Amino acid sequence: MKRMIIISFFLAMAVTLTAQEGKKLTILHTNDFHSHLQGFGPESAYTPLVADNDPTFGGLARIAGIIAEVRAENPGSTLVVDGGDCMMGTLFQALEPETAFQIPLMKKSGYDVVAMGNHDFDFGPEAYAGILRKASMRGEIPVILMGNAVTDPNDPADDAFEALLGDGLVKPWVIREVNGLKVGLFSLLGEDADESAPYAVPITFEKIVKAAKRMVKELMEQKCDVIICLSHSGVSKDKKGNWAGEDAELARRVKGIDVIISGHTHIYLREPLVVNGVPIVSTGSSGTSIGRMDLTVTGNGVRMDSYKMIPVDDNAKGLASIQEEIEIQKKEVDRIILEPLKLSYDMPVAEAPFLLNADELADFHGSSLGAMMADAIYYYVNEFGPGTDCAMVALGVIRDPIQPGVQSVADLFRVMSLGSGSNIVPGYPLSRLWVTGRELKNIAEILIMSSASTPAHFCYYSHLRIDYDPEGRLLNKIRRMEYTAPDGKVTEVNTSKDDTRLYSIVANSYMLDFVGIIKKMSLGLINVVPKDSQGNPVTDMDLMVMDFNADTPGLQEGKEWLALVRYLQQFAPVEVGGLPVIPEIYRNPPRSLAATGSK
Repeated sequence: MKRMIIISFFLAMAVTLTAQEGKKLTILHTNDFHSHLQGFGPESAYTPLVADNDPTFGGLARIAGIIAEVRAENPGSTLVVDGGDCMMGTLFQALEPETAFQIPLMKKSGYDVVAMGNHDFDFGPEAYAGILRKASMRGEIPVILMGNAVTDPNDPADDAFEALLGDGLVKPWVIREVNGLKVGLFSLLGEDADESAPYAVPITFEKIVKAAKRMVKELMEQKCDVIICLSHSGVSKDKKGNWAGEDAELARRVKGIDVIISGHTHIYLREPLVVNGVPIVSTGSSGTSIGRMDLTVTGNGVRMDSYKMIPVDDNAKGLASIQEEIEIQKKEVDRIILEPLKLSYDMPVAEAPFLLNADELADFHGSSLGAMMADAIYYYVNEFGPGTDCAMVALGVIRDPIQPGVQSVADLFRVMSLGSGSNIVPGYPLSRLWVTGRELKNIAEILIMSSASTPAHFCYYSHLRIDYDPEGRLLNKIRRMEYTAPDGKVTEVNTSKDDTRLYSIVANSYMLDFVGIIKKMSLGLINVVPKDSQGNPVTDMDLMVMDFNADTPGLQEGKEWLALVRYLQQFAPVEVGGLPVIPEIYRNPPRSLAATGSK
């Protein structure tokens, strides 16, 4: 009897020690990858298979190499996930509806689970469903998660997406067995991301706290050892400089989440942001870094042992098999998309002697890249299209900086990579409408007001200069507007209600769509009536997309990224036979929107 007691004691001690030692789990994560299959910038310097100290960051071949190394170090205990927006951001996106190339390649690179983000819906829910369906036919794909999408059973426009949910090709949550642990994962798309997903309609998204509580409960009922939330909702800093945002609120209000992989706001968190005991992690964007979290799971819960950010740079050994597939796809992009435009993916266009940036987290008011993009659109429309009085571009659609060095077509596309039009050439088409001077002022007032809380709404102008008082009354901050004619003559814009002169303005179709809802945005205080060149009201903004070649049948759309290519091509080279060089004026450009008065 005494011997049995001793044996039982040692067995109990062994169980206790095992519980204290726990089981290991390594999580590798990215977010907001945005189809950056190649390292940048500029891409001409990217050599993923050679350690030659190239200055580029990112590239899926390098990511695959890092994943392979970590898996070799931690056999059977590594989980690789992405927090959403894996698509839309490079020329590769253009062929996704036809080839569904990227998702299977992410699986080959080592990804286990991928969440959906707002930009994954940019082709619309049916086209996105088609991409995922084709991807699954090409071979194995990661588990695709979307936990709070609400489809409309009465609208056929999301039937293909509903079918994916019914088939289990898209799941609200999943349980993965890793190193003897039941790891539950679910995904969310937050309110701000929802507002940035206009093409997801008729799909809507349930509030993330309510959805998270439901899915955490379901995963707990499945006796998961670890619960991970892939939340495409984001964190940000408030006006006092404290960390806030939807994912911070999620951590405060939902019990049972062990880790939040955060996306959408492109925040780079070198160390986890711990809120209510829950670590929130985010790697920035574009695959330039991979987060590594090492956990120990015991009977007492989940413990984070270490966390580090792994730079995806020239120190990473790229996988040749992944890069070979990317090179083949590049040739397809050339053949189908670029050759008809007399361009190619790697074609050098111009040289940048300095950095051009438009960063929402920095001094975006004086952005060199924003100013140059507005000028590029103005030049393109007046040289190759039907012409305009002024051009405008919003900070939120400028996606990548221009790094110093030789800029290829691929580099310049990344700057303005969002959207699609009526043809296979990627990018939002350019649209034109006419407004009075007073309406032009009202548009600018709304943009100034909304950019105070949402920097993405800040706008850059070409051939239009606006002086405003940041301390002025609501919707009455603008003091003076000046229009510069093509001959260089500067005149003040008459903003009187009685002045009927019309000004044409050009921007991408997505941006100009908001003009028709300004009355709603201003709660009825401001109204702008979009017009055609004859002053007739326009209700269908699709009719305002410009035709860049009226002699060719069909609509020949102009694109922002093409405007940038054509604009840079006309600059002078430093030496005969050299590449055009971006001029010094864009190092510190004059501001088209100037804050005056006290701050």
